[in-house]
Amino acid sequence: MAGRVPKSRVARGGKLGRLAAEQAVRGAGTRISMIGRSDRARAILAERSTMQAAEQLVMVLGTMKGAAMKIGQMLSVLDLDLIPESHREVFREKLAALRDQAPAAPFSAMRKVIETDLGPLRGVFRDFDESAIAAASVGQVYRATLRDGRAVAVKVQYPGVDDAIRADMRNLKFFGKLAAPFWPTLKDNSIFDEIARNLESELDYEAEARTQHAVSQRYQGHPFITIPDSVVEHSSPHVLVTEFFDGMPFDRMRALPKADRNHIGELIYRFYIGSMFSHNEFCGDPHPGNVLVGADGMVAFIDFGLYNRMDPVNVDFERALLRAACEEDADELYRLMVGRGIVDPTSNVIPAECLDYLRSAAGWHLLDEPLTITPELATGALILAIDPRASAAQFTGIRRQQLPAEHVFSRRADFFTFGVLGQLNSTNNWHRIAREWAYGDPPATDIGRAIAEWRTATGNH
Repeated sequence: MAGRVPKSRVARGGKLGRLAAEQAVRGAGTRISMIGRSDRARAILAERSTMQAAEQLVMVLGTMKGAAMKIGQMLSVLDLDLIPESHREVFREKLAALRDQAPAAPFSAMRKVIETDLGPLRGVFRDFDESAIAAASVGQVYRATLRDGRAVAVKVQYPGVDDAIRADMRNLKFFGKLAAPFWPTLKDNSIFDEIARNLESELDYEAEARTQHAVSQRYQGHPFITIPDSVVEHSSPHVLVTEFFDGMPFDRMRALPKADRNHIGELIYRFYIGSMFSHNEFCGDPHPGNVLVGADGMVAFIDFGLYNRMDPVNVDFERALLRAACEEDADELYRLMVGRGIVDPTSNVIPAECLDYLRSAAGWHLLDEPLTITPELATGALILAIDPRASAAQFTGIRRQQLPAEHVFSRRADFFTFGVLGQLNSTNNWHRIAREWAYGDPPATDIGRAIAEWRTATGNH
């Protein structure tokens, strides 16, 4: 069966040999599809109706509180040069405001939140800087020193942010009704339900502290990645205390030499995408503000409010889809998608359409050659994903099908990882890395080999 992983070296070698004869044709087709995204996205964004819907989106987000920053962070991966010049500056101004927006809360109000949960400030902290160093989507971050001398970051929820988020979700659903004539994908309320579930999970700081501690322990001694540990004993429902990591922010990473950006990009790819296949769980919030680089070159990942754990059965399904797409096995893809309920067997969707759509949606994993991911490429992917008019007519049927809820979160993480790598202009043969978790191939990069040695030495699999 096409979905079964060949286990013996000979069998796997034979399969690769058969695939090699077709690789050049497949690679060319995928490459053309990837490059063509930007041109098709420009054409869609040039349409007046699409611009009206996009303007409504920005306007509605501008009225929001807790969720607006989160969605502003998501939109920060977009390349606004694709937007017609006549509208571009307005979009830049409005999206900049969304990214910077935070509910106005003086330190006196935030201190009250801390002391309600933890008791008097001086009982926990030796020093506490009252000026926030960062604004998260549902809270503000401060720098402090614990009584035992540890430097920590303290994330404090805005008072009333839970009510604000519920109001935000009502606004978003209202926007979905307004925009549906322009972007039919938004008719599906499950999109907004998924956002609501994720935002609700971000409000549970105690759960986030436990998650971050577990992930930090998993990455102890890793050759390239570090996760600042949480201080579970001083975290509470509305206050999250973690080790302070003094690192280079993403904007400075973008100015690094190409080799350094490629190095960081591979680690971002492995952390956000590879974790799902290695551990059946992953951080679902890839965006530039959650990646830092230390003076020693270690790459740190922060913010574990949106963390997803998947049933291994669902991870195996995603692995099987990836393998079938790699092998151009349209019949196997169709069988898998019908079996999972993604495709209605009574619809007019055919196997070739499933394959074309997977190549369009996941082409960067499939192209067996170095690919530089750009903001333009990532933006084109988003527009093609949410607007049926942006794709060829043969996708009309499959876009009416329904992605099960258990896979929505992983697809979101996949797209936003693509966006972050686009902001970094990172280059790699992403397909060769993906084969490690699709087929169990040996690592094809120096980073992969070093990680494999660390796993073998520590038993961390």
